[in-house]
This record gives sequence, C-alpha cells and structure tokens, in this order.
Amino acid sequence: MAKQEDVFKKVISHAKEYGFIFPSSEIYDGLSAVYDYGQNGAELKNNIKQYWWKAMVQLNENIVGIDSAILMHPTTWKASGHVDAFNDPLIDNKDSKKRFRADVLVEDYCLKIEEKEKKEIEKAAKRFGESFDKDQFVATNPKVLEYKTKREAILSRLARSLENEDLADVKALIEELEIADPDTGSKNWTEVRQFNLMFGTKLGASADSAMDLYLRPETAQGIFVNFLNVQKTSRHKLPFGIAQIGKAFRNEIVARQFIFRMREFEQMEMQFFVAPGTELEFYEQWKQKRLNWHLALGLGDDNYRFHDHEKLAHYANAAADIEFNFPFGFKELEGIHSRTDFDLKAHEEFSGRKLQIFDPERNENYVPYVVETSVGLDRLFLALFSHCLRDETLEDGSERTVLSLPPALAPIKAAILPLMKKDGLAEYAEQIFNDLKYDFNLFYEEKDAIGKRYRRQDAIGTPYCITIDHDSLTNHTVTIRDRDTMQQERVPVSELRRIIDEKTSFRNLLAKI
Repeated sequence: MAKQEDVFKKVISHAKEYGFIFPSSEIYDGLSAVYDYGQNGAELKNNIKQYWWKAMVQLNENIVGIDSAILMHPTTWKASGHVDAFNDPLIDNKDSKKRFRADVLVEDYCLKIEEKEKKEIEKAAKRFGESFDKDQFVATNPKVLEYKTKREAILSRLARSLENEDLADVKALIEELEIADPDTGSKNWTEVRQFNLMFGTKLGASADSAMDLYLRPETAQGIFVNFLNVQKTSRHKLPFGIAQIGKAFRNEIVARQFIFRMREFEQMEMQFFVAPGTELEFYEQWKQKRLNWHLALGLGDDNYRFHDHEKLAHYANAAADIEFNFPFGFKELEGIHSRTDFDLKAHEEFSGRKLQIFDPERNENYVPYVVETSVGLDRLFLALFSHCLRDETLEDGSERTVLSLPPALAPIKAAILPLMKKDGLAEYAEQIFNDLKYDFNLFYEEKDAIGKRYRRQDAIGTPYCITIDHDSLTNHTVTIRDRDTMQQERVPVSELRRIIDEKTSFRNLLAKI
C-alpha cells in the first residue's frame, strides 16, 4: 500500500513539474478538488478527446456529435430525477468533524478484503511455481473463499440498503464492520443522510426576477432534449447515436484522489437510441466495443475489468463499469448503461412534447430505448498518465523518467533540437520546424546539453527528438531518436514528415479497435 501511495505522489508531482496539471488558483491557496490543465496537459487532453471523437463519430456512420449548453431549463433536472434523487449518502465523524460518503467507506473496507485475497493468491503462486492453477486455487482455497463470500455479502447488503433508501442499515453496517475514520481511527459516527450534489446558480439581471438554475451534473440530458432536433436534421433511422464531450459539475463532499473525483470535470458520452426489446443486445455489443477502445491504448489487458452493478439506477435495466487498475486500486473508468426509455418519456411528460419516432418496419410510433456509454475524460487522463509514467535504469547505470504515452496522444510529437545555436545550425533547425509545424505539434529548444534536452522530452512523452548537427548543413540529414527504444537513426530531412506521421497518426490507434 505504501508503495502505491509513493507511486501516486510521484504522478501528482510529475504532472505539476512538467506542465500537465496545476492546482486551480494556486496563488490564492487553491480550491479543493478543482484543477487546471497546463500547456502539456491541455494538449494531452485534447488528443484524448480526438481519439474518442474519431472512434465514436468519424468511424460510425450512424453516430453524430453535438455540443449542448451547460445551462438548461431547470425543469430538465426535475424530469431527469436529479432534483429529487441525485444524492450521496453522507456520514460525519463526531470526533474528527470530517464528512465521508458512507458507501465509499464500506467499499474501501471491501477493497482491503480483496487485497487479502490477492496476497493469498500471490503467496500460493510463489509456493507452487509453474504448476500453480490460479482458477482451481481461487475456487477451492478456504481462506480465499471466506474473503470472497464476506466481501460479496457486504456489497450485496450495501446495494440493497441504498436501493431501499434504508440509511439506518447503512450506518448499522458501518458499525458492525467497525469501520473507523481513516485519518483518526474514531468510530463515533452520526446518522447517514442524503446530500444533493447539484450546484445552484441564477439567471437574470436582478435578484427579484432571476430564475434558479443548476450547473449540469451530467451531459446526457443535453442529448435527450435535443433527440428530435438531431433525428430530424440528420435523418437517421434507428439505431443511431448522439455523442457529446462536455463539462459537468458535482458538489462532491468527499472529493479526493487528485483528478479522479473533482467538482468540475469533463465527460465523453454517447447515447445510442434503439427499438424497445433490442436494448440488451446493443448493451452487450457496446460493452465489448468500449473495452476494445480502451485496450487499443496498450495499457495492459490485466488492468481492466468489468463490474456489473448490483444496485441499478432508477432509469436502468442493466449497467456495468469498466474499471481500471489505478495506483489506488481498481476504480470506475467508464459506465455502460441500458437506460430504457426513462429519460425520453420523462421529458415527454414534463414538456408536453412527443419525443417519439416512427418505425416503418413496425408501422408504429414509440419512444426509443437508450444504451449509454460514458467515460470520464479526467479519469482516462489519470489512467494514461499514471500507467505510462515510469523510471528506467539504463545500461550505463543512469536513470531516466519517461512518459511512454501512445504516440498519437503525446502532447508534443517531435522536438527540434539544434546541437548548438551557432554556425547556422539554429537557422536550419528553424527551417525544419517551420516546415513541419503545419502537420504536427512541435517543440523547439536550443538551451542545455543535448542529453538534458532528451531527458526533458522523455519526461513529457515526446515520441521523437530530431537533432540538427554540422553534417545536416551539407548532406541534409538529421539524427532522429526514438523515445521508447532510445535508438538513433540518420535520416534525410525530406523523410521526416512521413516518419513522424507513421508513428503518431491516430490511424495506429483506430486500427486496433
């Protein structure tokens, strides 16, 4: 656990030191759970968005993208259920005066049980070596079975209590498990109560006439209220999807773990509209499609797993999360939900407008069902950043820190580095820079020894470093260095565009999906 904490601290420190993520308004001591993306972070974030948009919209003829407003009519949130039901179960510790999400306390307790399971399996694997049969061991070992049964029973009871809004039983569960305040060890808890997560704001020129609004807690409703607008103007028939990338806001009381849980965050969502009765088939299809999209990033198949929801949201008839192995354990990265026809029917009821589609095959009008895919952009950023950041010991005994991002997502695609500023090298390097900058995001640097410049580019994930030396002036060749292998090759300047494009193009990622 200590090692994981050290890894996470390094991730946070590196993100700030190299211009990826800064605490918001830091000169005023910051704002809790709010962060700014620096120059390299903004580039990486935009590249992640492009990868998602190209895979979701560009590669699918029956999916289109929109960009809906953050501010929406307040009745939107009444219809969606957010006004009445968008709550977190909170509990206070009477001694430390700190507030926690009750469900997270229980889930963290179960995570510790899961860690014990893993340790038993790891010990057995070492003991039995190559003859170790993991599946058989997990299915038969009494300790592992005991841990698994206990964990599943706790999570099942928690889900049941939350679904029935039995907050007294949630507190009873916390007390029975003897869960303590993780910071102080106190077990002196208040009752569990619900807390609405929406931020309120005002619309209007004067206090008397201002309308009460909310900052949207999710982007999905902007898609639902525009369903007919998009369908009529795009002329799509079912099944078809509407995609969107946008900001959402939640007044998280227990915001933590860096950018994993923030009060202002960004979502990449797609709502796929289908005929009633076909939704579960498409739900299974989208589960696999979305997993394939993540796996194409090359972060390791073992770092992903599905978690099927025991407690379903009020709008869903099936739901699963794709979880990723963050430095603090497996946590939700993306949700895939079969939302039924709840949202469109609710907006029909509250607006008085029909949100139906005519199906010529069935010869009837009906409200479509919806399958949703929703991935947190900031969480995906953290997954990539934390997994790709590593320290390496080289053959000569020296060390380097490298951010081995997929090249298509790297903030800088190539660094143009004249060996020295004099003798015309800088001028020639600038010519190369100016020629390539229309196609790629580049970095130009003259200062410091070339080795130091390489290390800086490794640390921000630049796939290629291009060095211009005296021979470049006469034979028009340069040295190109690969970030991952550190191998250097002499290539003609005329080939640079092709070489960089071959490695950094989005085609490389999209073809793997």
